[in-house]
Amino acid sequence: MKAHRGRVVLLMALMFLAPTIGRGQSQPYYQPHFPPEEFRARWNKIFDKIGPGAIAIVQGAPQVGGFIYPRQTNEFYYLCGIETPHSYIILDGRTRRAILFLPPRNPRLESAEGRVLSAEDAELAKRLTGVDETLSTQMLTVDWLRQFLGRPTPVIYTPFAPAEGAAQSRGELLAANASIALDYWDGRPSREAHFVGLLRTRLPQIEVRDLSPILDELRSVKSPREIALIRRASQLAGLGIIEAMKATRPGIYEYQLDAVARYVYLVNGARLEGYRSIVASGTANIWNIHYYRNLDRLKDGDLVLMDYAPDYGYYTSDIARMWPVNGKFSPWQRELLQFVLEYRKAILARIRPGVTVQTIMDEAKAAMEEVFRRTKFSKPIYEQAARRLVETGGGVFSHPVGMAVHDVGAYTRDVLKPGQVFSIDPQLRVPEENLYLRYEDVVVVTETGVENFTDFLPSELDDIEKLVGRGGLLQMFPPASEDELKRLGKPQASDVASTADRAERNGR
Repeated sequence: MKAHRGRVVLLMALMFLAPTIGRGQSQPYYQPHFPPEEFRARWNKIFDKIGPGAIAIVQGAPQVGGFIYPRQTNEFYYLCGIETPHSYIILDGRTRRAILFLPPRNPRLESAEGRVLSAEDAELAKRLTGVDETLSTQMLTVDWLRQFLGRPTPVIYTPFAPAEGAAQSRGELLAANASIALDYWDGRPSREAHFVGLLRTRLPQIEVRDLSPILDELRSVKSPREIALIRRASQLAGLGIIEAMKATRPGIYEYQLDAVARYVYLVNGARLEGYRSIVASGTANIWNIHYYRNLDRLKDGDLVLMDYAPDYGYYTSDIARMWPVNGKFSPWQRELLQFVLEYRKAILARIRPGVTVQTIMDEAKAAMEEVFRRTKFSKPIYEQAARRLVETGGGVFSHPVGMAVHDVGAYTRDVLKPGQVFSIDPQLRVPEENLYLRYEDVVVVTETGVENFTDFLPSELDDIEKLVGRGGLLQMFPPASEDELKRLGKPQASDVASTADRAERNGR
């Protein structure tokens, strides 16, 4: 009975961040995080950038082609919060008005999945988003557009860069599109390139320009509401890693740590993951920096690297920690990770607005001389790796974070500004021994310094050791055994080997 009460208390604790406001199905769903005035502020910045002689057209995501969670593209959602597939928005720089285009109601889709905003909800969509007008996409024809553009014809801005969807980032999308273009039996253009081509073909007199740099610049500085969502995603990411630490024991599988973190995300209101999880154990898996198979057993003496965060309200985080499978860092693990930790501290202590990233790195480099003086490296190659980290930064200022894990919007070209969010990810590599060690946190520049969204997440090595192996969800609710599966009355259950077992027998 006591054990049962303990499980209930744990589950209640994990749910403390869960959303409390339910939604009925009588009204079409619309996001609860951003009011119309936030979108209006974004449009005004775009109007200022494109000028009074231009308009911007942004295309929303298409309907999903399967039973996957529908998710709007980041660019379109950023401008209006609408998730209805095949929607469009026009921002008219001449009149500083916004026009939203929604498709006609789709009774077949809604009968299966519930109400979505459609052209029939024009007045509701205007109130929710703040647009000046809502029209049906059936009106968005070439003839209507020619009449709307009038004379003199304005420039049309639209994003040229690939639109980010679920768990997608710009760099990976560009690489994927390049691979498609090089495929002799494929070679199709991206959806964005196709849309640009249609505009140029159907409106040959119009100049079409790239809206992506303008959107990227706007997204580089987050609003307080955006920061709140990233903070929540970071809190959930930290809680998920803590639960994974507690569940860690020799013999369990990497994917089981993924599972307990994913539970924490979902029970607290995250709908999706910000990116596929990295749960890498052992030097070979950890060395592959974006390892994702998560199939191996955890072995006594190895380290675990976990890097995982949810998508919470279209915003994510990027958090990573390393810990020992058996709960005790070996001497060399402690030696190298402690140095990475010291460099991380030196960087975090110096982040502030009004200075460049290079200034911060130079200041941290000077401060690390004291750490070098008091550190006794067990091998020359370890000291060489440590000095490389400090000399080069080792990826410490990694990438922006926001709607995408590798978000758009550069922050290293100028002085830091309040509202810029990025990853602090010092990475130490010892190639001679295939060693790769890192910490990762997501921070926001404030008016006076910096906020580390996961400063509650253990980083000191002694604190990490105290958590590892304490037991958590995985031990309270373990995976089904073969005997349990047999009792379900399915004869084939006893013949089913797990993917991980098969991989292990095949010599992984």
